[in-house]
Amino acid sequence: MIKVIGIFIMCVTVLNMPMGYMKTVNTVSNLKNSSVVEYSDIERIEPSNWWVGFKNSELQLLVKHPNITTAVPEIDYAGVSIKEVHKADSDNYLFIDLDIDKSTKAGKFNIVFKFENGTEKIQTYELKPRKIAAEDYVGFDSSDVIYLITPDRFSNGNPSNDIHEELLEKTIDRTNDYARHGGDIQGMINHLDYIESMGFTAIWSCPLLTNNMPSGSYHGYAMTDFYEIDPRFGTLEEYLELAHKAKEKGLKLIMDQVANHCGLEHWWMKDLPFNNWVNYQENYEENKDSWDKKATITSNHRRTSNQDIYSSKKDREEMSDGWFVSGMPDLNQRNPFMAKYLIQNSIWWIETGGLGGIRQDTYPYSDKEFMSQWAGAIMEQYPNFSIVGEEWSYNPLIIGYWQQGANNRDGYKSNLKSPMDFAMQRQIVNGLNEHESWDTGLVKMYEGLANDFHYASPKDIMIFPDNHDMSRIFTQLREDVVNTKMALGYLLALPRIPQLYYGTEILMNDSANPGDHGLIRTDFPGGWKGDTVNVFTGEGLTDTQLEMQGFVKQLLTYRKTSKAIHEGKTIHFAPFMGTYFLFRIIEGETVVVVINKNQEPITINLKHYDEIGLKGKTLKNIVTGEGFVWDEKMTLNSKGITIYSTKEN
Repeated sequence: MIKVIGIFIMCVTVLNMPMGYMKTVNTVSNLKNSSVVEYSDIERIEPSNWWVGFKNSELQLLVKHPNITTAVPEIDYAGVSIKEVHKADSDNYLFIDLDIDKSTKAGKFNIVFKFENGTEKIQTYELKPRKIAAEDYVGFDSSDVIYLITPDRFSNGNPSNDIHEELLEKTIDRTNDYARHGGDIQGMINHLDYIESMGFTAIWSCPLLTNNMPSGSYHGYAMTDFYEIDPRFGTLEEYLELAHKAKEKGLKLIMDQVANHCGLEHWWMKDLPFNNWVNYQENYEENKDSWDKKATITSNHRRTSNQDIYSSKKDREEMSDGWFVSGMPDLNQRNPFMAKYLIQNSIWWIETGGLGGIRQDTYPYSDKEFMSQWAGAIMEQYPNFSIVGEEWSYNPLIIGYWQQGANNRDGYKSNLKSPMDFAMQRQIVNGLNEHESWDTGLVKMYEGLANDFHYASPKDIMIFPDNHDMSRIFTQLREDVVNTKMALGYLLALPRIPQLYYGTEILMNDSANPGDHGLIRTDFPGGWKGDTVNVFTGEGLTDTQLEMQGFVKQLLTYRKTSKAIHEGKTIHFAPFMGTYFLFRIIEGETVVVVINKNQEPITINLKHYDEIGLKGKTLKNIVTGEGFVWDEKMTLNSKGITIYSTKEN
């Protein structure tokens, strides 16, 4: 299809350069309007478009087309110049370095590829105007509570897209925990009201990009196209609608990205650009005709080798270069073209979706110097943005190493705002499951929080009761409803960024087979037509589920406006007599968290907490609304959590 569009013209002269690259320079010309015919002759160019007005004027285009290496590209557009053209090891790729001057105006232009045989191919490219100023991309912080969703299991808003005949996995089977169930972007759009009304302020969806794998494609983490929404989830237009409608409701949209690996069925695995595009590429190419997990050189998963001053070179290489699993090729970010590709892809999605954050999967498995470069490039462009990185470690020393501002002895600077607090999550579970003694029980939570002295910025760390890769918190706490309330109430009051997994609010569990990923990611009741239980309406929920849902809603609603929780000072007192008191304090507001593990009534002498300065003040229970005057003593009648506030409203 051909159409005429208006563009601005500028002359670019192509010079002959040595084999392997070509270089061009601009010749000055006057800006003028003209018309150009739009073409689409080239198989693939990525990024598919870009923007004017970036701080960084550089853009690198990946061009894939048969025998494209024999072509010389030319561009004639005001403000755009070709700096270098790089040939790859495959004859079917070129990488074109562009410079986009600050004066460049948005518009479309043609890239003309002149082949040695005299033929030409033309591809129209677009530079768009930026809709949002860089500083207005505001990420998540400690004032937010994030709702994590596995989209295939949340709600099927559009059954017509359940199956796509051109993709390898073509079935829907809700009886199979590892098959696709049909949840999609439209399902999330349909229930934004519920998410907002519960008190959440941000949504983190597991990956929505195309995952053209023969099985297990529902989870999204084996991406086969980094620039395409999986059609079984919807369209790019629907994703943008989700972003827009979420923003209207005050909900930030966080994108789950993967820099460490792709899916084995990624389009480039059929024709790799360079001989080192993926790690252990020679091993893959030698065995790809009979590829299985036996042939795979997998990661040793020894993540501490990133920090270990005694680690062997072999351990570090196996950790970083080994494939996560046989179906996930490990991307080689030391290849400069791969590195630039991944950085530009992240920026493309931030700009396209107006994102409110990125969650980066398997953070320590990638080349750590690249991850510093990746996060730094994003934060330089978007200074108020947020990135959270997954480092599944129970050691606070490891978690702190990855945070921006850490005083690392090896000099490593991560540029990552938010690591994930697996260490504190485990201590909360241990503290509530264990019996009380000198070194077990609530003291685990107390001492776990005491590790905050190590972190550059505790309030920028993400805390969670569970997620899509670990047992539901209700299962971890042995299906004890009171303990689950204590866990949620406590972590929502911590100096952290909290994240809750969909269904935590109604006690979803995987107790039938703890740790089973398919069961952890159970369908959200009410997300499918004909469901007899509906979380969105409350229909069919048990009294216990409704109570928990209401409890979470009350906490989140209060938390939205609590400056003390968002940014206040934290003071806690060592547990004693089976109780643990934590205070969040800012001028005009004190929040008091009281955790009590005693089954029988107990009276606490409040003089122990005189330094907080609450004597004679009236506090309100933020869940029940009941008042309490802080005087000489407090009687706790039963096991549980109580959260008080001095705020009147």
